[in-house]
Amino acid sequence: MIVKLDARLAMVVLPASAQVSFSRLKAATGAAEVDLADEAEFKDRFPDCELGAMPPFGNLYGVPVFVAQSLSQDREIAFNAGSHAELVKLAYADYKRLLEPTVIEL
Repeated sequence: MIVKLDARLAMVVLPASAQVSFSRLKAATGAAEVDLADEAEFKDRFPDCELGAMPPFGNLYGVPVFVAQSLSQDREIAFNAGSHAELVKLAYADYKRLLEPTVIEL
């Protein structure tokens, strides 16, 4: 999910069945204001991805990444590979090593 932290874009990676608590996200990031970003605000940031199918590698696009603590405890993660037709499974340990995301309680 793409959010705005004090009007700056950020990526929040969480299990598909989970919901983000904006108050917890605000507290964890120190942002004064947290909002869900509109698609129009980020569609150009991920030019090689279908809208809504961005992989959780915001660092490649200049977007900080925050991962739900519950997801960080999983053995592997699965995510869109830039399209709605392709899926990638990756060991969470490898994802963490490649990305070094900020893990927070959501």
